[in-house]
Amino acid sequence: MNRKLAIAMASALGLAVAVAAAQTRPAAPAANPQAAAIDALVRASLTKAIPGVKIDAIRPSQIPGYREVAVNGGKVVYASNDGRYLLQGQLVELATRDNLTAVSEGALRRGKLDAVGKDRRIIFSPAKPKHRVTVFTDIDCGYCRKLHAQIDDYMKAGIAVEYLFFPRAGINSASYNDAVSVWCAADPRKALTDAKADRPVAKKTCANPVAKDFELGRQIGVDGTPAIYAADGTQIGGYLTPQEMLEKLDRQASRMTAAR
Repeated sequence: MNRKLAIAMASALGLAVAVAAAQTRPAAPAANPQAAAIDALVRASLTKAIPGVKIDAIRPSQIPGYREVAVNGGKVVYASNDGRYLLQGQLVELATRDNLTAVSEGALRRGKLDAVGKDRRIIFSPAKPKHRVTVFTDIDCGYCRKLHAQIDDYMKAGIAVEYLFFPRAGINSASYNDAVSVWCAADPRKALTDAKADRPVAKKTCANPVAKDFELGRQIGVDGTPAIYAADGTQIGGYLTPQEMLEKLDRQASRMTAAR
C-alpha cells in the first residue's frame, strides 16, 4: 500500500491488527439480498474517508460483521458492514496459524503476475523445476546480488527463478538504464550475471519491459528488493537462502494440498 493511503487510513480511521480464530477457509460470497446494499455502503464510506482509494473488490470476510476489501491492486483491508470502522493488518487463523490476509492478497497478485509471459522474464531454471518463483530485482541491490550469486544452488534445489526488474531509484535512473542494457544484451542471462558481479555490460537500448515491470511492482506493493513471490502470488520473502526458500515453498505446497 502506498504511503499516502497508509497515512490516510491511519489518521482517518485508526489502525488495528485483526487476529481471529476462524473455523473455515475463506468462502465464496454467499447469496444474500442485503449484500449489495452492504457493499455499496462500505464502498461509499471508504471512498469518502480515503479520497483516491481504488476499491477492486468487496467480499465476505472471516470476521463477523466485516467485509474483506481489496484496494489499490494488491492489498486487503477489512471494513465493518455499517461503514464505521476499518481494520488494517494481518488476519490469522489461530488453529492453523494461516495468514488469511496473505492468502487473499496472493490471489489478487497471482492474476497480475500470471499475465506476465515468459518472454518478459529472465529465467534461470532446472530442467524439471519443483517450484517457480517470481523475483523483482534491482541491479545494484546487495541482497539481490547475494541471491543471484547462489542461483545455481536454487536451481539444484528444484527452484526456477524468474526475474522481473524493479530499479528502486525509479525510471531513467542509473539502475534503470543498467537494467535496460541487461535486457537488450545478446544474452540477457549472462548480462544479468555480469552486472550483478560488477563486470561491465555494454550500454544498449531497445524495446524493453523494464518500465512495465517497475509499474507492476508498484501495483502489487513491492517496497524493496529482492521481492519474492510464489506461484500462487504469495510473497514469501525478501532474500532467502536456497534451503530457506525450498522449505517455505514445500510448506506452502503442503498447505495448499491439504486445503483442497
